[in-house]
Amino acid sequence: MALCAACVRGAPPGLPSPEPVADVPIEVPNLTLPPAREEFEDVPTARSLSLRERAAQLIMPWIGGEYWAADDSAMAAALRLAADEGVGGFVVGLGGSAYDLAAKFNTLQRAAKLPLLIAADLESGPSARIRGGTAFPGNMALGASGRERDAYDVGGVIALEGRAVGVHMVFAPVVDVNNNPANPIINIRSFGEDPARVGALASAFIRGLREHGMLATAKHFPGHGDTGTDAHIALPVISAGRARLDSVELVPFRSAVRAGVDAVMSAHIAMPGLTGGSDLPATLSGAVLDTLLRGDLGFRGLVVTDALNMGAIVARYGAAQSAVLALKAGADILLMPTDARQAINAVVAAVERGELSEARLDSSVARVLAAKARAGLFRRRLADLGVIPRVVGIRAHEDLARQVTQRTIVLVRDSLNLVPLAAERRRRAVVIAYGDENNAGIGGAFAAALRAGGAGRVQTLRLWPASGPASYDSARTAAAQASAVFVLVAARPAAWRPDAVTMPDSLAALITQLARAGAPVITVALGSPYLLNQVPLTPGYLAAWAANEATERAAADAILGNAEITGRLPVALPPDYPRGAGLTRAARPAAGPTSP
Repeated sequence: MALCAACVRGAPPGLPSPEPVADVPIEVPNLTLPPAREEFEDVPTARSLSLRERAAQLIMPWIGGEYWAADDSAMAAALRLAADEGVGGFVVGLGGSAYDLAAKFNTLQRAAKLPLLIAADLESGPSARIRGGTAFPGNMALGASGRERDAYDVGGVIALEGRAVGVHMVFAPVVDVNNNPANPIINIRSFGEDPARVGALASAFIRGLREHGMLATAKHFPGHGDTGTDAHIALPVISAGRARLDSVELVPFRSAVRAGVDAVMSAHIAMPGLTGGSDLPATLSGAVLDTLLRGDLGFRGLVVTDALNMGAIVARYGAAQSAVLALKAGADILLMPTDARQAINAVVAAVERGELSEARLDSSVARVLAAKARAGLFRRRLADLGVIPRVVGIRAHEDLARQVTQRTIVLVRDSLNLVPLAAERRRRAVVIAYGDENNAGIGGAFAAALRAGGAGRVQTLRLWPASGPASYDSARTAAAQASAVFVLVAARPAAWRPDAVTMPDSLAALITQLARAGAPVITVALGSPYLLNQVPLTPGYLAAWAANEATERAAADAILGNAEITGRLPVALPPDYPRGAGLTRAARPAAGPTSP
């Protein structure tokens, strides 16, 4: 039945009754409730499908999120996968507006014999894939807030905006415990380093997703936090035994299973302590997916592989063998094989030669069809474009994002008592903003907020990975004449780029030189908090978690004293700052009317 957003926001156990995020009509099922009988009326059985149709239902290729014309070659290729190959769904990448995505999904849904399950990585909010969607600062920021209510509300908004454009499943939350600061691919995608807190925040996030109609996925099983290798490039190895896993990595996964998570995504990591010394990736290991996840943890939902085109898998096993091995190990959805048709052919051939039993295949197909039914896709598979402007990026969601973001700001260090910024420090501010080509606008919102907050002259200098000595000399000269210097650094995990979570040595040297000269420098980490290890002498250090305009404004408001600072580190920054560290600052009183 049609529900409004407010109607599906019943308070989860242990959380206060939330305020409505948006009072707009949108047809989404509450996945925490027992399914309605009519959801399964038109659902085919696995055995009613041909062998090839069954194999195809388990395949989820990648499609781009950008706009496609009707005669675009990419659209033609996707239509062939949907109509001719009969794949079970798609995972969407970056690029599209809400309308672009909804129109694209509707076109593909109309072409498919069975409804398509559309998935997306919306870890840090709808804006991660939906241009115009609401931007949130991400999991580690929620760890800094520490409020389960915030995690729940963020999950609710992700679900509502995702469902509005035709997404039914998110590959979130990341429940990895980030217990290795050198991890190049998890980092701020994790809620933190404390297993119990990660589990509690993940559970609240999952409830927010599911109560608003979105299938939730906990990843990356059995835990990707204690690695120093990016699985997009090579196979990471975790040597920990079962006892350590039980006390750390598996804690949040158990919480997620108890919270009713719909899917678990496997990790492309070798865990010889679980697999008898084998270097077989967890994605392809029955000891991990069947014995541990299904047996010991009692998980009954969908098992989704991480992308099968990643270097840790495809370089060694190829598209055909990896698909068959993953299904034999206990996977249900084969995500992003390098060649979808080849993967389907391989599964069919494996069944025909007896390597893979039909019973094993059918159990996965039944779970996929049941998930589609729970999401309401056999009753309605098309997105209503008229709903989009009343759900995606609306003011209520933006207001929530602003409030949540403000609570995540952590003032780690302030040795010169720069925060809140005194009037004399506002006379001549210099903002040095560093980011790659994906952060072209970095620093703009921060500088604008400084000006709005009463700063006099605000000079902004932009540094890039390719910036040379001349650019750094210009920044050094400007900083030497400033009453306050703010260095904003966008550094967050990125696939195939293990150096993306650090700042360049040249920038670290600049900050250190300024600090030694006594300059009033505040380094603002718009991403990884571990940047402090590169600039231990910076007098001010603010952890702000995300490179987006809302976060920049929140950081500026915190520095200016327009908002209180209450965030706490969800990870340790050795040697001086343990988990839970953070300086508190009260907001300055609002200026009242002047006396006559």
